[in-house]
Amino acid sequence: MRRAVPGLLLVATAMLAASPFMIDAAPPEVTMGLVQKIFYVHLPSAMLFMVASVVCGTSSAIYLLGGRRLGADRAAFTAAELAIVFGLITLVTGPLWGRKAWGVWWVWDVRLTSTLVMWLLSWSYVLLRRFGGAGSETLSAGVGLFGMALVPFVYWSVNVWRTLHPKTSVVPTLPASMGKPLWWSVAAFACLFAVLFATRARLERLRTDVDMALADADE
Repeated sequence: MRRAVPGLLLVATAMLAASPFMIDAAPPEVTMGLVQKIFYVHLPSAMLFMVASVVCGTSSAIYLLGGRRLGADRAAFTAAELAIVFGLITLVTGPLWGRKAWGVWWVWDVRLTSTLVMWLLSWSYVLLRRFGGAGSETLSAGVGLFGMALVPFVYWSVNVWRTLHPKTSVVPTLPASMGKPLWWSVAAFACLFAVLFATRARLERLRTDVDMALADADE
């Protein structure tokens, strides 16, 4: 994965640079007009937010089960940090779009509230991991599992409860003129996610190695 990072970075950079032109070429939505194009950033960031939460929870489960504990712990921590980043993008772009679409910045419906809770759980994981002291790895792993459990709930909530947020059936019905720039943006964000994950995980591994070397030196 380390050798693939430069290539992925070039791909992500090229795709992200081309994204504004593809989004500009997409037709505006009939009722919302230009502001609807926030969708091409909002949805990819939300998808990667969920992916990061799943990676964090899966790695936390591996850690708790005792498999490759150091590697799983680093992967969970890295994913939690990326969940914070992509979750922030989601929670900023959503209200910007919602203000035009709904007339309000925020509504406390199931989708929005559960997404906010999932983002706060990512923060809880990172803060607990950083400042929790001895045993924080196990406690934060439990938080990671809870965050992962919220992912299917957040995704499917719009199909169960009445909400202002569009249902999951909207994306498959998009015309090609909107679908192509959307999936291009998703792929660009995915490449960026992979680069950030690999780079941050390596930095975390190096930090762990330094901490272990210092601990051995003190002994």
